[in-house]
Amino acid sequence: MTEHHTVIVIGAGQAGLSMSWHLTRRGVDHVVLERDTIAHEWLDGRWDNFTLVTPNWQCVLPGHAYDGDDPDGFMTRDLVYDFVRRYADSFGAPVREHVAVLSVQQAPGGGYAVSTSAGAMTADQVVVAVGGYHVPSIPRLAERVPETITQIHSSRYRSAAALPPGGVLVVGTGQSGAQIAEDLHLEGRQVHLVAGSAPRVARFYRGRDCVAWLQDMGVYDVSISEHAGGLSKRESTNHYVTGRDGGRDIDLRAFALDGMRLYGRLTDVGSDGVLRFAPTLEQSLDAADAVSEGIKNDIDAYIARAGLDAPVEERYTPVWRPESEPTELDLEAAGVTSVVWAVGFRRDYRWLKVGVFDGEGHPAHTRGVTAAQGLYFLGLPWQNTWGSGRFAAVARDAEYLAEQMSPAVGARVPAAV
Repeated sequence: MTEHHTVIVIGAGQAGLSMSWHLTRRGVDHVVLERDTIAHEWLDGRWDNFTLVTPNWQCVLPGHAYDGDDPDGFMTRDLVYDFVRRYADSFGAPVREHVAVLSVQQAPGGGYAVSTSAGAMTADQVVVAVGGYHVPSIPRLAERVPETITQIHSSRYRSAAALPPGGVLVVGTGQSGAQIAEDLHLEGRQVHLVAGSAPRVARFYRGRDCVAWLQDMGVYDVSISEHAGGLSKRESTNHYVTGRDGGRDIDLRAFALDGMRLYGRLTDVGSDGVLRFAPTLEQSLDAADAVSEGIKNDIDAYIARAGLDAPVEERYTPVWRPESEPTELDLEAAGVTSVVWAVGFRRDYRWLKVGVFDGEGHPAHTRGVTAAQGLYFLGLPWQNTWGSGRFAAVARDAEYLAEQMSPAVGARVPAAV
């Protein structure tokens, strides 16, 4: 007989486990299907020296808050993995590891038919908790890079020692690209960094972590419907900063002073192994700095409104500017032996055969609730607020969905787990 559950949750990261906690607490029959292992992306998709960029005190899952001795610090990759694994163990989450979901479609009589690597299942309701970053994105330009050059996506980067000796080209300055460039630089590699349009933020300002200020200001609580950009915020690039060594700014200008070589947007890779760039470097650096200083302006205004006593701090002054922007890089002549592509991911929902997507392939939803009865998303970037998809607000998003689901699944609420 086909196995049936009231709810099937797809994905056993922090989002799927948060939903499982609420369903367990409400006594709802469910199973969590995970194609790999619990929280594996934290271990398999991060480099050796990875740290969170948000403070540990923001790591709060339903019924499970950070309980270490460094709340203002930044957990390493292994500690985050352990944090999520311990969460699953804390309430006996019904996770089935190494079970891949092959397809989900609406069943003729209602509910959903779920085809998996372990056989067919059905469910009254399905929660898709696989995040928004599925397939590593590498541009077609990479096909023209000489075969002698090692190329990897940022999700496969582990350490400088794992790459061939020589210089490294990092393409992209989002959170991963900027931090990987820093990691390589600190290991003594000659780094060539292609700067994109990602903004940056100061780690500390006026005596506190900027995340703490933004938390107090309610920035993480503002819903996407209240933002001027509306749904376009879901395509926003996160600000680059680091939690390494207790946390600090990532200042690409300072890296340049210290020998890192910076370039504007990559436009072409010639058959001769020569890369060509648009003269956008200075513009990118200025724009990133402007965002950082704008956040400081908001913090200053908040401090003034609230009448808070906070130390005054000098504003940032650019420590370096390009005298002229490089337009070419000969990989062989420069001794570059590796390229790290840090240009993001593509969504892949081909297995979800339900009409809940817009014209660009984005899940169409309101706070995770779709137009298809009983189908929900959880853990998406900007699902509702800036913190959605991260530890900052996934607990709140999971609770909201659990409340939406409860009447339909006839949930009862026993003693709290």
